[in-house]
Amino acid sequence: MNGIYDYVIVGGGSAGSVLAARLSEDSATRVLLLEAGPRDWHPFYHIPAGFAKMTKGIGSWGWHTVPQRHMNNMVIRYTQARVLGGGSTINAQIYTRGNALDYDEWRQAGCTGWSYEDVLPYFRKAEDNDSFDNRYHGKGGPLGVSRPAAPLPICEAYFAAAAELGIPRNPDMTGERQDGVGYYQLTQRNVRRSSASIAYLNPARSRPNLTMRTAAQVLRIVVEKGRAVGVETAADGLIRAEREVILSSGAIGSPRLLMLSGIGPADHLRSLGLPVVLDQPEVGANLQDHIDLFVIAECTGPHTYDRYAKPLWSALAGVQYLLTRKGPVASSLFETGGFWYADPNARSPDIQLHLGLGSGIEAGVAAMPDGGVTLNSAYLRPRSRGSVRLASADPLAAPLIDPNYWTDPHDREMSIRGLKLAQEIMRQDALKPFVKAERLPGPEVKTEQDYVDYACRHAKTDHHPAGTCRMGADPAAVVDPTLRFNGIAALRVVDASIMPTVVSSNTNAATIMIAEKAADMIRASHGT
Repeated sequence: MNGIYDYVIVGGGSAGSVLAARLSEDSATRVLLLEAGPRDWHPFYHIPAGFAKMTKGIGSWGWHTVPQRHMNNMVIRYTQARVLGGGSTINAQIYTRGNALDYDEWRQAGCTGWSYEDVLPYFRKAEDNDSFDNRYHGKGGPLGVSRPAAPLPICEAYFAAAAELGIPRNPDMTGERQDGVGYYQLTQRNVRRSSASIAYLNPARSRPNLTMRTAAQVLRIVVEKGRAVGVETAADGLIRAEREVILSSGAIGSPRLLMLSGIGPADHLRSLGLPVVLDQPEVGANLQDHIDLFVIAECTGPHTYDRYAKPLWSALAGVQYLLTRKGPVASSLFETGGFWYADPNARSPDIQLHLGLGSGIEAGVAAMPDGGVTLNSAYLRPRSRGSVRLASADPLAAPLIDPNYWTDPHDREMSIRGLKLAQEIMRQDALKPFVKAERLPGPEVKTEQDYVDYACRHAKTDHHPAGTCRMGADPAAVVDPTLRFNGIAALRVVDASIMPTVVSSNTNAATIMIAEKAADMIRASHGT
């Protein structure tokens, strides 16, 4: 036995970083944070444009989905962070929260304390916003939230093109209303990424009561007499937690570790030779994700950042950033977008758009030889549900990730409507000085089947998995509304896996909010 702590947090991503910082604010509390990946040492983790490298391998587990049976068995690269700071270290730094009605629906489903009015104070608590300080936004929090530093003229043309279709400009899509297009706010401070590691862990690093270990592979949660008493790691054996084990390994990693610990669907565990500690069928079920369909157009000139992919231009951009904090390196590359409707009767926007200031930015996406621009579209409230399962009892084996995209035909219809909306925006007069021609899907894609076939060749994840350790008030839920695990004492799950339904946007800000709220609930339950 190598150590005893009050709290052992498994996973140093967005949620785990917040929890480690907040729980260690009490100097009498011993906190251990375990992260399987390395420290966030690489410069690409800190510069805004470093995102272009992230889906191509840096800081990721390198996982893929299983063949998607409703999408011609396509296999999709599934980037999941493996680095301190987790998704907040490798994402596109887009700060969006979802729609207020997302959280009100959680509350209506029995998740007491999770309405929009309940969670808004935690969004504000986390923020250090450089543009807003009002009912919806805060200043002075750990997380830098900033306006883009390096927009291009094509962004304004995109706003004008959307206006031609009746889509309004929205200066704050995380404020009073979500509808419209605009510049996203970004998790940046002083034109550098503000990850959860930088924002929360760096200020807490010197606390003697906080221990952080990277490259720490957790093999299982140890349960004795119905209580989580610690974890077993590859390097250190048993590490005990006197108060709680807190699982913050993400919507894929958390159910994966639970099942490796014998906690999950009993038949599945037995089929792999794993002893069953607790039969909990919903562990790893209810997986939801946003699937992304995109338009790529060739530009009439160097209107985006594509040319900076070449070594000489890249070097020049690096020097410009170091000297001025401006230019291509200062851009997250997807800092412009918006929210609109595939279904005009939807209760709130159901399509999210991301304007990519280049082509081939993400892994598997085509690049235009002479420069291009990308417009991503994602349907935000999928009805399809997938799963995370184990491929074997080997704790180092990749899991079986099955988002089960388009199981419900409604999702397919809405996704294609979103793609067509993106095409219409790109074809408007305001963008004609910038756009030479649409290359993908291209003019040959005309019929509904053409669109389906295109999607089954080019679709990708929007990197927003959620729901696999569902929160609820019903007995079947994995965790209760205080995020305590149903059926095992002293165990909580705190990350995007607890979302009953995925929020209608990127998920990082919501995950940080969940951890901020969880930290207060955990401290209250222990009288600290």
